[in-house]
Parts: sequence; structure tokens; C-alpha cells
Amino acid sequence: MSISKPEKQESLKPINPADIQMRAIAYSLDTLIPGLYIWLGALKIRIGGSEPEESYPGTIHSPIGIALVFPGYRIYSTYQGSYDPTDNYLW
Repeated sequence: MSISKPEKQESLKPINPADIQMRAIAYSLDTLIPGLYIWLGALKIRIGGSEPEESYPGTIHSPIGIALVFPGYRIYSTYQGSYDPTDNYLW
């Protein structure tokens, strides 16, 4: 009879703070949460919106953009792409 050690659970890969900010913008735009969103390379500004759920995999595939989401699901955005993480766009 042998005693087996419990398997060590894999830890989640740490997320870069810039990626967290971009995921928050993507999540807020994807779910149409009112706010002002600006992303210019490393500069990310989110006024309003929400933090993403931990399981949300989305991202924005554009290094520069501005979006404004009003209550009532009105959105004005320079970004017209997908929020899916597997899309590979050449900009």
C-alpha cells in the first residue's frame, strides 16, 4: 500500500497590470457598461466601466482607440474589431 501525495494545483499565470487594464476596457465595451475609455499604447484610461470577471478572456486588438458608452446601450467607438482573444489582426 502506498500513500500518494496530492497533486499540486497549477497556479494561474500572473497578469501584467497593463493587460488587466486592457481586459477591463474590453469587458466594459463588450458588456456595454457606460463610461469613457481611452487606450493609447501603454496609457489606458477608464472612467466608469467595470473590472472584468476572472474568467473573461477578451482583449482589444488595437493599440490606439477611444470609446464612449452611454446608458441605453449607445456606443461610439473607434474600435470595430472583435474582443475574442484568438483573433490575430495585423495593424
